[in-house]
Amino acid sequence: MARRTSYERQRIRETYKAMYGEDLVDRLQKMLLNNYHGNHEICNALSLWLLDQHERDALMAKEAFENSETNCQALVEIYTGRKSSHLLLIKQVYQTKYRMQLDQDILNSELPHSYQKILIALATSHKSHQSEVSPHVAKCDARRLYETGEGRGGARGIEEGAILEILSKRSIQQLKLTFETYKHIYGHNYAKMLHSCIEGTTLDKTALARIMVSRAEIDMDEIQRVYKKKYAKDLRDAIRENNSTGIDCKDFFVALAGIRTP
Repeated sequence: MARRTSYERQRIRETYKAMYGEDLVDRLQKMLLNNYHGNHEICNALSLWLLDQHERDALMAKEAFENSETNCQALVEIYTGRKSSHLLLIKQVYQTKYRMQLDQDILNSELPHSYQKILIALATSHKSHQSEVSPHVAKCDARRLYETGEGRGGARGIEEGAILEILSKRSIQQLKLTFETYKHIYGHNYAKMLHSCIEGTTLDKTALARIMVSRAEIDMDEIQRVYKKKYAKDLRDAIRENNSTGIDCKDFFVALAGIRTP
């Protein structure tokens, strides 16, 4: 399944429904809820992989709110990693499927106050349609983000005011250039997150599947390259050695890691 294109995966869903009268994703979700033969992890990963990207993001956003502690990281990934046109599709699916508005759920959620303000600022940035972007501004903003966050050593946290100022004043096009510049200068954030998942140092138990599935067809080559440079180990070998992941899921994630991206 990992080697199938998005088009092929949709045809598989269509064929399954024609043959058995049930959506394959719905079937996997039912198995997931019932913890079918203990295969919770692989059912979750496969159901995410079968969805179109905007359907997947809408589902992950909804699940973020349903966790006992709202998964802020998943929501930030969606708002920072998607184009405005894609985010619009996510919101449409979210409203159709869950009868709620995503932005309103953020406002009404019990998010930590700083995360809530950041997400609201990102939502505002997505509404801006400025076409001109500045590489110089992106570089300055990337440096400021680093110096007020990771560059401070992590122990003292992040200067919320500085980040909110950048997020609220820049268009999403400018922010995307800033994030790309940050990634180029200071390293690939998804590689760091994957390492945390594999090493078991993150409390987000859904992060490994979420990142592997959502980045597989976008920038997995780059993530692998940065991962190996930063941690001196091939990502696929690290996944194979991860004792917290079941064998079926290991094979699936290793196959996703082998996908060549444009």
